[in-house]
Amino acid sequence: MLETAKDNQLQNRFEEFQRDGYICADPLFNRSEMVDLNSQISRFIQDVVPNMSDTEVYYEDKSDKTSLKQLQRMFEYDAYFKDLMINSVVREIAEEVLQDEAVPVNMQYFNKPAGIGKATPPHQDGYYFHLTPCEAVTGWLALEDVDHENGCIHYVRGSHKFEEFRPHGQTGVLGFSQGMTDFGTAEDQKNTVSFPGQAGTFLMHHAKTIHWAGANQSPTRSRRALGFIYYAKRARLDQSKRDAYQRRLDEQLLKSAKI
Repeated sequence: MLETAKDNQLQNRFEEFQRDGYICADPLFNRSEMVDLNSQISRFIQDVVPNMSDTEVYYEDKSDKTSLKQLQRMFEYDAYFKDLMINSVVREIAEEVLQDEAVPVNMQYFNKPAGIGKATPPHQDGYYFHLTPCEAVTGWLALEDVDHENGCIHYVRGSHKFEEFRPHGQTGVLGFSQGMTDFGTAEDQKNTVSFPGQAGTFLMHHAKTIHWAGANQSPTRSRRALGFIYYAKRARLDQSKRDAYQRRLDEQLLKSAKI
């Protein structure tokens, strides 16, 4: 009976993902698990971040180390986060919705510091990925309670179904260099869904799903999260285009003194 119930749950999750372009588990991890995870993140920031490359550590204000905004490729630097990326339920969910082996690509830390955390512009992750076919997912785990005030995520339901990406252009937002230039159509507004939730809430979306998040308008609360990127094994990466894109991005960030 339990196995049948689990199979039904997995099938329902896959069908929701196919229909909407995202799924939500509220919560995926309980409060005690989140206490442990947040402790591990504090350790990582204190002990590991000082040894990371400047191109993998972003600050809202480079001169203020308390304004840490984003970290890249955490699982390549630490055994705890490698295990979380490769062996946890997060990867299992990725394989359920991709219907393929999920290849671990990136684990990111996101923070919108209280009062200064900027909005995340509307975008499609796959625009950055350079995959054929564009079969990949991003997971997003809330490390603390999130709502409209401190910047919850919004999706455009069903936006993953279109073959082509929407037009993107430079945004000037650190960590999200490209954003949609034609966002805000009547269909975008009609199909927008927001996801406030408690610590431990987990979202996963298709690489073509349009999403964004508001600025942190809370004077006291941060908005911290972990991101997990997996490519489907069947997807093929154009490495030369990906490398060229990253070089241009790093050069722009260095020139503007953002890293």
